[in-house]
Order: sequence, then structure tokens, then C-alpha cells
Amino acid sequence: MFVLPVIALRTPEISRALIDYRWRRLDAARAAATAAGLRGALFPWQSGSDGREETPEALYNPRSGRWMPDNSHRQRHVGLAIAYNAWQHYQATGDLEWLAERGGELIIEVTRLFASLAEHDTATDRFHIAGVMGPDEFHDGAPDAPGSGLRDNTYTNVLASWVATRAARTLALLHGHRGEGLRDRLRVTDEEIAGWARLSTRLAVGFHRDGILTQFDGYESLQELDWDHYREEYGNIGRLDLILESENDSTNRYKLAKQPDVVMLVYLLGHDGLRAQLATLGYPFSEQDLTRTVEYYLARTANGSTLSRVVNASVLAGIDPSRSWIAFREALTADLDDSQGGTTREGIHLGAMAGTIDLPVRSFAGMALGDDELVFAPQLPPNLTRVGFQIRYRGHLVDVMLRDRSLELRVHAGSAPAIHVRVGAVAVPLSAGQTKTFAIGPGTSARDATNREGGLD
Repeated sequence: MFVLPVIALRTPEISRALIDYRWRRLDAARAAATAAGLRGALFPWQSGSDGREETPEALYNPRSGRWMPDNSHRQRHVGLAIAYNAWQHYQATGDLEWLAERGGELIIEVTRLFASLAEHDTATDRFHIAGVMGPDEFHDGAPDAPGSGLRDNTYTNVLASWVATRAARTLALLHGHRGEGLRDRLRVTDEEIAGWARLSTRLAVGFHRDGILTQFDGYESLQELDWDHYREEYGNIGRLDLILESENDSTNRYKLAKQPDVVMLVYLLGHDGLRAQLATLGYPFSEQDLTRTVEYYLARTANGSTLSRVVNASVLAGIDPSRSWIAFREALTADLDDSQGGTTREGIHLGAMAGTIDLPVRSFAGMALGDDELVFAPQLPPNLTRVGFQIRYRGHLVDVMLRDRSLELRVHAGSAPAIHVRVGAVAVPLSAGQTKTFAIGPGTSARDATNREGGLD
């Protein structure tokens, strides 16, 4: 999730090889799904070289001297990350042949897994997914049922809806012999495609009484943690799971998280993308609701992973640029300062490093891969006067330069077809050898951007 966005837009051949690693282990994932009584592909949380699940069943707590159950294998969302990356790789490259031969298989088989995990409630006409863990990692069940997994983790359900939509879109893109070959190979029926469409619009998502997205069913009824007490008592509280277990307590009882969970949806889909996906599911969700949701969970996250700072900096870019800059600076120094208290000697966090590199692109320049278009929503923090970088997008080499009042895109000479670019409400084609400058007024968002065309190089 954090490394591939950096690689896909610079060395797409490496990005493809990394995703092909998962494709070559599809048979192992299919076997795991079958063994669990499910369809599709069940990818492991921690993978052996042959694709088998190798997540340990217990975790040693040096604070208490006891072994704790480790139910991380319930993080089924790892499959959603694989499907998400496959779709993003296609968007970056436009490689329909790869999508037909490999990427499409990953997306469809992951969709099948979540379709078979989902249970339908006829009374509400909603699908529910139970027995999972979210990215939070601190909750593995209800307080009275530890280890049994959670019901309707919002991150899992919303991203499953997003992936199911992409499965159907993949087959629509591959119309003709490519799509027929993929359908025949995987034995996809019209009835199954209709089932994906229904799942993508009827998965259940929970909300608190005040409209905040809930992390999972039952989260709102959990207890609030005395954060001040634990910070004063322990200093570094990143591993609250170890601290609470040493006190004969459990993270399952409290409104807390090791790292972003619901907020990860904002990181991956963006403000507009998350709101659009919730609208697809039939849930109105305003920009104000989104901001309140982000603030609610930032206040209840222990930041026990260096990835937290990456995600926090990203989502805050569109809410509070000054705080985003602070989180970005913290992310830059996390491994150098050994902020986790001893983990750096075991190796730096590659995901956190890549996410930090990606932040100025994803968050400050606001660049995202839309469906067959390159999207920008610039939001420079007050401490930064410009951001410049180069990407490879659908066969083109593109220079991007963002300044306080302008965004300039320069496409190098080449033979690839024109690409589509959107900056706010302005959408234009961009051809090889062409430069376009988008004027952005001070204090305005990219939605208010205007466009003026530069000369040809």
C-alpha cells in the first residue's frame, strides 16, 4: 500500500514484478480459501515464500513475561490491498494485456473471497462481514469474545465495496476477446457479476449517533481510555496492547487504535473518493462529517507504528496544513530517531520510508490516479513554497512543478497517446511535448483552479 505508489509511477516494471509475486501465489491463496470454506483467494497476513500463512499464533509480552494470543491472520483486508494495488498499477500504466492476464485475476478472486465472507440480512437488505480484524490491530474481538474477530469493520467493508466495483469494471474494460478469455478462465457468470454489483452497493457501514463513521460494530459502546494517565505513567504508549495486558486488561475494551483504521480510507480514496464510495453504499456523508471523523480517530490513536505519521500527515493536508507539516517532519525522522524505542537496529520501515517520499506527491501536490485520468488537488502547507517531481504515466515522462499559485505539467517528447489530466474542476487532454500551467489562486483549493495552456517544447 505504501511502497507501490512510489514505484508504479517511476519504475512500473518493478511494480509489475511485485504484484506478479502475488499472482504467482494465487493457487496457494485459492487453496487457503477452499480450506476455510470460502471462494476466491485468501491471501496470508504474513506470507511464506510459497504463499502459505505464517502469522504466529502468539506474541511474547516482555512487560508481563507472558505470551499473548496473536490473531493477526484475521486481517483479511490484506487481499483488498493486493486488489487495490493491481488496479492502481493498471491506472498508472494503462496495460490492458497485463490486466487481462494477471491483474484482473487478482481483483476478481479477491472480490470472490469477500462476496463469500459476506452474509445477507433480509430484514435490512444489507451484507455483513464478520470475523475479521481491521488495520488498527488492537481489536481482535468484542470485550467478551476476544479472538473471534469483528463485525463490519468499516475499512474492510468500504474497501471491499470499492474492489467489487473494480472487478466489474475490469471486465467492462476488457470487452471483446480479452474479457471473454478472462471470464472463461475464471468461469465468471453474468449472475456472479450482478452479485458483485449488489454487494458493492449494500455492504453495511456503521455510524455513531453524531454521524461519525464507526470503526466496527460495537465500537461506540467501548470505554474511553484515560490517555493522560497512560502517557504520564508510561511515556511511550505506542504499544498499548502490551501495556494493558501487563495490567491484566485488554485493548478490546477501549476506544483506541495502534494506527489509523477508518482514517486509512481517506488516505487511500481521498476526501471525494471516500464520500463517493459511501454514497454508492447509500450513506450520505458530508465534508464536515469526514473532518469530524478524522479528528475523532486522531485523538484516539496511539501511533504505535511509524506508518501512523505518514497517514496522519496525508489526511491532515486537506484539513489542517500546519499540523500536516508537523506530522510530515515527524515521519521523516521516525526511523532515524528510533522513535519506537529500539526497532531501528532490527531494520528501517520500508513502508514508512516510501510513504514519506510519497507524501509531497500524494498530499501536497494532491496527485491521485483516477479512472483513466491523472488528478491533482494541490494543497501546499505554509512551510513549503514549491514541490517538484517527475513521474512515468501511461508511457509518458511528466515533469510536475507546484508553486504557491500555479501547477505546471510538462510532458516530454514521445509517441504514447494523449493523457487526460484534471485539476479541480478543470479537465484537459495533454499530449507528448506539451506543457500546461494551471493557475491556482492564493487561499483557494484546486477545485477553483483555472487553466492556461503553455507552449510546446
